[in-house]
Amino acid sequence: MPEQEVKVEHKHHHYSRRDSGGFVWFLGAIGAAVYYLQQAQTFGEGALGILKALVWPAILVFKLLGL
Repeated sequence: MPEQEVKVEHKHHHYSRRDSGGFVWFLGAIGAAVYYLQQAQTFGEGALGILKALVWPAILVFKLLGL
């Protein structure tokens, strides 16, 4: 019986540092959450502040573009 050759492919993953925008967004979201929570007077305002902290980049772009 002839032996069959088994080809093994080695996949190399190259990671770059181009995705640092996610870290900057994360820091911004944390900072915004702290700001909104400090300004909140009620639980509802705090909850709304957390939601605002998560979407503040979209709000910023929306206002900068004047849409």
